[in-house]
Amino acid sequence: MELRTLGSQGLTVSAEGLGCMGMSVAYGATDETESLATIDRALELGVTLLDTAESYGPFTNEQLLGRALAGCREQAVVATKTGIEFTDDGQFVGINGRPEYIRRSLDRSLHHLNTDHVDLYYLHRVDPQVPIEETVGAMGELVAAGKARYIGLSEVAPQTIRRAHSVHPITAVQTEYSLFERGIEDDGVMATLNELGIGLVAYSPLGRGFLSGAITSPGDFAADDFRRTDPRFQGENFSRNLAVVDEVRRIAAAKQVSPSQLALAWVLHQGAVAIPGTKRRRYLEENVAATTVTITDEDLAAIEAVAPRGIASGDRYAPELMQNLNG
Repeated sequence: MELRTLGSQGLTVSAEGLGCMGMSVAYGATDETESLATIDRALELGVTLLDTAESYGPFTNEQLLGRALAGCREQAVVATKTGIEFTDDGQFVGINGRPEYIRRSLDRSLHHLNTDHVDLYYLHRVDPQVPIEETVGAMGELVAAGKARYIGLSEVAPQTIRRAHSVHPITAVQTEYSLFERGIEDDGVMATLNELGIGLVAYSPLGRGFLSGAITSPGDFAADDFRRTDPRFQGENFSRNLAVVDEVRRIAAAKQVSPSQLALAWVLHQGAVAIPGTKRRRYLEENVAATTVTITDEDLAAIEAVAPRGIASGDRYAPELMQNLNG
């Protein structure tokens, strides 16, 4: 497994990490035994970056990861997130970037993860009511206290990145990035990260599974799968996006790789660390194999021809969630 350095402060991670959210929430039925086996297999394959958040469940995903890492915590780079507030009994409160909540939520996360520190602590969403300097200042204090090694941001605008970075070094920014979602190439986020020496961590690098080529109908989703409310999986948007996936599949077949492997290799080629989510070992192994796929200039041209910027039809979240992006 290739290792990459996130940011300029020295955090080294596997080029491909593992998004753990779907093991607990959002993507239909869960299977704890298979999820634990998937995390074990990831570590065996050299995947070190394991991504979770207190809001995934809430709390249950952190607890799952804590159980998975019992006895092998030192093998993993654990990333979790704060800023979406829940009460201790799991009731959603709202976006909260106040310093007192940032401190309290990390203590709770450490308890759930059964560890004394997290390696990368993200602000999950920006609180528009709290200056980013105050939030990041509190996160920096947690680094000084040894409870977090590095800090990051998620779904933030360029000016927010600059303001935050002036308070405490930002190691990574996590955002959606894939052949279906390339907005950071146009809105200044990618340029800002490159300028400031901040790492890019790409979540949903397979377009929430669309780019795997395995989804052929909205009926493929379980009743509680959140993609049933995702605009890109609705009506005409679904049909248009499926047509793009068919073209990606054609390029992948010519290269003798799967659509997932082609899509992931493209993200890795852009310099990002990808964190595809899965809850099954067979998909994990397929995804990890993408790290050995070489993307040539000819491949880039072919992919660009069928999946240029802005190709996806529909917003990437339902309207009520879109308002919390690019804070």
